[in-house]
This record gives sequence, structure tokens and C-alpha cells, in this order.
Amino acid sequence: MRRDTAVANASACIAATLFGASVVAVRIAVHDIPPLTLALLRFGQGAIVLFVGLAAFRRDRLRVDPGDLPYLALLGAIFFAIFPTTFNMGMRTEAASRGALLLATMPLCTLVIARFATRERLTARQIAGVFLSIAGVGVVIAQRSGASSGTIGSPMGDALLVATALCGAIYNVLAKRMLTNYDGFTVTFYAMSIGAILLSPALVFEHAPRLSSLSAETIGMVLFLGILGGALAFALWTSALRRLSPTQVAVYINLNPIAATLLAVAILHEQLSLAFLAGFAAVAAGVMIVNWTPSVPSAD
Repeated sequence: MRRDTAVANASACIAATLFGASVVAVRIAVHDIPPLTLALLRFGQGAIVLFVGLAAFRRDRLRVDPGDLPYLALLGAIFFAIFPTTFNMGMRTEAASRGALLLATMPLCTLVIARFATRERLTARQIAGVFLSIAGVGVVIAQRSGASSGTIGSPMGDALLVATALCGAIYNVLAKRMLTNYDGFTVTFYAMSIGAILLSPALVFEHAPRLSSLSAETIGMVLFLGILGGALAFALWTSALRRLSPTQVAVYINLNPIAATLLAVAILHEQLSLAFLAGFAAVAAGVMIVNWTPSVPSAD
């Protein structure tokens, strides 16, 4: 595997793991902060962090062609306005594990959209890898649902999270066009900034709590969502799209429930079961099958 491809795979893996942790963070914070306001806080923070980083280290990457701004605005509306709105609203009635499972439909959505929109061609082996990773997610979630009597869900919550997965799939495909001209951090900064602007009316329509009324835990979750689960995770995800196909990146989203389960083990001291280990192995194998490209020997 080439070095740049390996870096892209590592970026997608780290991003997906942070997304998995973000599912838990959102599930906690959304009880105290309205969903649109939480999304605004997350991506407003994220945009500021990316701006400071780019201005300090790569100011040249802040320059874009004005003609590309409408397309970047479309990406921002899809991924940083609609996506977090449906996700946060859905997570108000869904357990973290169930939410992660519904987001696992994103690779399938991406596969179908990329096939018709960009003529992305996957081998039978790669398609099998997508289904294997989703099967692994199903094993993990089935085990957790059986062990947890507190799992909740609703038809509306399910629909909102499926819509979230669809938005993610559309972004995965459409972002490739901008990534031919700009770095992943640049695309993420502009799309995230525009998404935050579109979310700003939430401050008027939602009754956001005062900062002083929030617990230290909620504030910590918001900071995590903005810095690690926002700026870093989405920048790494978009950067991976520059080197890999939309489906190759999207399959990593199936690490979400794995990360959520490991967090439950670390924080709640739950025990890892054989079902989890089997599901984890299936997810990992599926990701490797989709993304592994044998190195072509160079001619002497």
C-alpha cells in the first residue's frame, strides 16, 4: 500500500473513531442543550479552531476561488447544517448504540450514490467487504441491545438518523469535486463555517441554557465535540476523501459502534463479550477488504 494511501486510511480510521466517541458525547450533551444550538456550538468552535490553525501554519490554504463558494456552501448546508440537525434531533430518542447502527447504513448509501453519480466501480470483493463490516456492526449492536434494557428508539428517531446517513453519503460523493483543487482542511473550514452560519438562527428559535447552568460534564462534552469531534475529525475525514474513493472512506463509519462500546467498557466498566470480539473482527476485516490495494511492483 502506498504511503499516501496508508495515511488516508489512518485519517479515516481516526476520524471514524472520534465520530463514535461523538455519538456518546452528543447523547449526553443534547439532554441539556437543544439540538440546533449544540450543532452550532460544535461547528462554530470547529471553524474557529481550523481558522486559527490555518492562519498560523498554512495561511495560503485560506485562499479559494470566489466562484467555488456556492459549491462549498452546498457542502456546508448538507454536512454541517442538515446532517447535525437530523443527528442531534434523532439522538434525543435513540440509544447511542442504536444511533451508531443506523449511521452504519452510510457506506451502502455512499456505494449506491457513487455508483450512479461518479461511476465509481467496486470489485465484488469490495462490495462483500461493505456487507461484512455492516454484519459486524449488527453483531455488536445485537449483543449490546440484548444486554441493555434501557435501549430506546422511535420511528421518528430512526428516520432522522437514516436521513443523517444519507446526508453523509451525499457529502462523501460531492466533496471529491472540491478536493481536486483544495486541501481537505481548507474544504472543511469553509464548509463548516458556512454550516455554522446557517445554524445561527437556532440562537433565536431555541431556548439555549445559560453557560452557568451547565454542568462541568456537559461543558466538557461540548468542548470535545468542537475540537476533537468537530475540527479534527471532520478535517481528517475530508482529507481522506482526497485520496480514497467515497465508499472506501465511508466504510470506516462502521467503527462508530466499536468506539462507543469501548468507551462503555472504559467508563462504565462493562465487559467485552465474545460477540463483541467477533463483530469487531468482522468490521475490521470488512474495512481491510474494501481498502486494501496490493502494491504493484515497480519495473527495474
